[in-house]
Amino acid sequence: MTKPSIDRRVARTRATLHQTLMSLILKQGYEAITIRDICDAANVGRSTFYAHYTSKEDLMRSGIENLRQVLLDRQRDALATPGDRSHRSLGFSLTLFEHARDHIDLHRGLVGGGTVALGIIRQILSDVVRDEIAATGDKKSSDAIPRELVVQYVVGAYMAVLTWWLDRGAKPPPTEVDRMFRRLATDGVLPHLAEGGSP
Repeated sequence: MTKPSIDRRVARTRATLHQTLMSLILKQGYEAITIRDICDAANVGRSTFYAHYTSKEDLMRSGIENLRQVLLDRQRDALATPGDRSHRSLGFSLTLFEHARDHIDLHRGLVGGGTVALGIIRQILSDVVRDEIAATGDKKSSDAIPRELVVQYVVGAYMAVLTWWLDRGAKPPPTEVDRMFRRLATDGVLPHLAEGGSP
């Protein structure tokens, strides 16, 4: 068998496992899912599962990596756009609101799905915000708020707004909730993004 055929089979198996996990999250919530549940629903053996992933957490992280890349790409595009800094900062925000609206049941399951799922989302957002601060801060001010505090503040606020918004049925529209979040966040955070702060 040729390598491309093997690669396609691996990709197909992984896609099936990801889709199965997402389907099970909607039905029973992340925390209640077992490896046996995933294998039974995907019609694969445990040895096949463990040939690709070490745990359901590993499967979850792998499945969310695509979202991480989408957010990083959007952030890069926003920072490269000329214009007022307040319109370019926190470029991931609208993209994630739109993704959450398009997959509302899944996001509700993730946000309410326990500490592991929530932790993965928070880690992705923390990395994205941290990257933006590293790319835009000038680090000259000695009295700036520490960068990591700014990261946690932005991510905590975003997660709170996202949860509130999903609980309201993803209303108002993504563009409107993004505008409100960015206004609140940039009014308080933008000066510290510019200062850079200490690590």
